[in-house]
Amino acid sequence: MRDEPGRSLYRPPAERGDAPCGSAPNRGSDAVPFPSTGPHGHRGRMREKMLTRGPDALADYELLEMLLFFAIPKGDTKPLAKALINRFGSFAKVLAAPQQDLLNTRGLGPHSVTALKLVQASALRMARAEVMDAPILNKWDLLIDYLKLVMAREQIEQFRVLFLDTRNRLIADEAQARGTVNHTPVYPREVVKRALELHATALILVHNHPSGDPTPSKADLEMTREVKQAGLILSIVLHDHIIIGNGRVFSFRREGLL
Repeated sequence: MRDEPGRSLYRPPAERGDAPCGSAPNRGSDAVPFPSTGPHGHRGRMREKMLTRGPDALADYELLEMLLFFAIPKGDTKPLAKALINRFGSFAKVLAAPQQDLLNTRGLGPHSVTALKLVQASALRMARAEVMDAPILNKWDLLIDYLKLVMAREQIEQFRVLFLDTRNRLIADEAQARGTVNHTPVYPREVVKRALELHATALILVHNHPSGDPTPSKADLEMTREVKQAGLILSIVLHDHIIIGNGRVFSFRREGLL
């Protein structure tokens, strides 16, 4: 995967009038004193650092810099990596940023955005695999870690339902609705209908508060009651409703609201 160098924050030597390493530089009006935008052999040294010392030896911007190597074949990707972290706030927030926001960022193109989103998708699938094959209520901390990974950095409100079987194993994790920054329309009958289609016998509701405060609203409380009542009629148990904030989680079950 490679982006066109012209979309990057740097300009490759060929575009600046620089000569390739080992050849005489162009001494025209656009001549510059250095043949590249980074130290010679920098990529090789970064790869060696990763392979010999492990990923923990790398700073967040270095991980992002190396990830961009695969999409941007030439030039120094460190300034772009640092600029992305400055803009979005962290390495994790860069990966979780909306696709269109990334595409609109100077220096990124379709190939580099695809690389970022592939890493995000891989992380989500690894986290999800940890909670798939055993009773989910026995893996509560792993479940919360997974839900934070999926939803904590979402910029609009999203409502998800975890559908469980008779042994409380995960059948499906589905996004039911996406809304605005502070509201998502939820229809209890549709939630229960989907549970019947999947032969689920239990549910966990999940949604995020982009504001960062996971305290439930009046609408959250009312919707939870309606889903619980609709489920009881058909012997579908509502185990919990979890609200994901910024580093904070609210559990209806643990707070005695179910």
